[in-house]
Amino acid sequence: MTPQEQLDGFIDKFAPDIAATIRRAVAMVSARLPGATILVYDNYNALAIGFGASDKVRSIVCSVAGYPRWVSLFLSNGPTLPDPEGLLEGEGGTVRHVKLTGDRINSPSVAALIDAAAASVATPIDPAGEGRLVIKSISARQRARRP
Repeated sequence: MTPQEQLDGFIDKFAPDIAATIRRAVAMVSARLPGATILVYDNYNALAIGFGASDKVRSIVCSVAGYPRWVSLFLSNGPTLPDPEGLLEGEGGTVRHVKLTGDRINSPSVAALIDAAAASVATPIDPAGEGRLVIKSISARQRARRP
């Protein structure tokens, strides 16, 4: 099975509306960060899909995380990002997130947050990079993906 087929299978475990939101979010981030290496973690609590300059966790700019009832976009260096609309949630010291509800995926404010996160990381993504998809981990035990 190819990495893309594996990722599709992970997403298919979710309810159709959440799966569709995950796919739309991944497509949107991929378009904003061409050349990114995509790292997939099918973890116990969530499906996390990170976008970075390499296959190392420390290079991740942002990640799409699917939960049974919502999808979030996590942004590196979140506390330092300009957020005039107050979209960022969380108290983390390095990462904050935006819940992708409604049409927020297409919001210029979300696009600006991704761009700001990409500009804030130590190793930028090379837009001419190969853009590999890497399945990093699959947890043997997982919480239900549907509510």
